[in-house]
Amino acid sequence: MDYIDYYKTLDLTKSATEADIKKAYRKAARKYHPDLNPNDKEAEKKFKEINEANEVLSNPENRKKYDKYGKDWKHADEFEKAGYNPNQQQGSRQQQSNYDYSDFSGGDFSGGDFSDFFNSMYGSARSGRTQSKYRGQDFNAELQLDLASAYTTHKQNLAVNGKNIRITIPAGVENGQIIKIAGHGGPGANGGPNGDLYITFTIENNSDFKREGNNLYADVDLDLYTAILGCEIFVNTFDGKVKIKVPEETQAGTKVKLKGKGFPVYKKENQFGDLYITYKLKVPTKLTPKEKELFQELSKIRNHE
Repeated sequence: MDYIDYYKTLDLTKSATEADIKKAYRKAARKYHPDLNPNDKEAEKKFKEINEANEVLSNPENRKKYDKYGKDWKHADEFEKAGYNPNQQQGSRQQQSNYDYSDFSGGDFSGGDFSDFFNSMYGSARSGRTQSKYRGQDFNAELQLDLASAYTTHKQNLAVNGKNIRITIPAGVENGQIIKIAGHGGPGANGGPNGDLYITFTIENNSDFKREGNNLYADVDLDLYTAILGCEIFVNTFDGKVKIKVPEETQAGTKVKLKGKGFPVYKKENQFGDLYITYKLKVPTKLTPKEKELFQELSKIRNHE
């Protein structure tokens, strides 16, 4: 069997940590996964190589044996019983070379595209061993919604990797939020579980409301007469109009909270945030001569108080 540099296969050095190995394997597995490279024999071969490398290097005991014995790491126990030590001085290596490695159990060193460890891992007609199961690749998708669609729970069809799936989108989903749809990723190998689907939401806001979490914010114009004299007015909320009372002498910039008139709380049925409105004073324009006269009269009265 030819020597296979598992570190090189995963683009690592021997100083790699367990986290480094895990990260490198995931990156390589995604790149060469058969589902993303259909009918690509080279990609299929590479995918098998990186799985073999991961099986060895991700296991601390196997990695230790591999670092010491290289391609013959599977026979580490037999080597050590026979007194073989690859780290002895050069002068002792001549004697070591006289060992008959074919005496060790499992001594089929016929080579091939992959190591005998790979054959044992995946199974073969010769060994009849059970094939290892591998989890399918996770998929990522982006879904755009307007704010009105995010306000209510609804269903949508989504095309992912050539397949149409129907998903339920809960009310209150936020911009940039990621949700997982279990089992809707790539298919597993050798009977392994499917991967998952991760959906990132992009919420476009074309409304008159500003959203912050579950709360909504809006400006409401008040004409001068309403602000001074007060009255009841109708204001817009996200699901219709409501009537509120404006007190006399309301100042510009006054804020009012409408409890429960905000955005739905994600996956909390019948729970809503609040709506905060800010009054903006709307000064009248195009006054008639009579209106100007009245304002002047009011100004004189006010200035003489």
